[in-house]
Amino acid sequence: MIDLYYWPTPNGHKISIFLEEAGLDYTIHPVNIGKGDQFKPEFLAFSPNNRMPAIIDQAPNDGGAPISVFESGAILEYLAEKTGKFLPKDLRAQTVVKEWLFWQIGGLGPMAGQNHHFSVYAPEKIPYAIDRYVKETGRLYGVLNKRLEGRAFIAGEEISIADFASYPWIVSHERQSQKLEDFPNVKRWFEAIKARPAVIRAYEKGQPLSNPAPMSEEAKKVLFGQTAR
Repeated sequence: MIDLYYWPTPNGHKISIFLEEAGLDYTIHPVNIGKGDQFKPEFLAFSPNNRMPAIIDQAPNDGGAPISVFESGAILEYLAEKTGKFLPKDLRAQTVVKEWLFWQIGGLGPMAGQNHHFSVYAPEKIPYAIDRYVKETGRLYGVLNKRLEGRAFIAGEEISIADFASYPWIVSHERQSQKLEDFPNVKRWFEAIKARPAVIRAYEKGQPLSNPAPMSEEAKKVLFGQTAR
């Protein structure tokens, strides 16, 4: 039913977690971002920002032609509306989920991503840049820790697309120079989600595509050397 164009990165895992949690049938189409698969014309036809993940829903709810969706947040909203799962129908509760979904998309993801870049991948270690993004990542962990106080999940007592969006970016907390012990509510939440069978399945399906070796210089050029051309 769902074609998932994917690579096992935090943004890719957001979608595979949803699909596993919802029990939807899906087929993974690997998009090897280190080899430049994201620039192939057939992929750009439905993901014009040359980024994965993207999906094609072969059986949309309106019964019409297949629908393609790019951008992880848009995909999560689309799938939640398609299935009626993980996004409350109550206006106020739905608004809270969307607030925290966009908090991840606009804050946690980009800041942790820059943290990864300057701490791990940059050819030159720039202390100011590393310190800037490590501190900002820590600030965001603090925001999440405060939000999770007295709540099982980010939006309340039910898991939602806000949790699916945020969890994969916390998986790399050590790489981000963050200690979960400093954020006890985040740690409790993280361990609870990590143990969910659907989350375990999602990460297992990505494992064959994961490369434990350090990123090659050629892959870095592909990922970090993009221009308007």
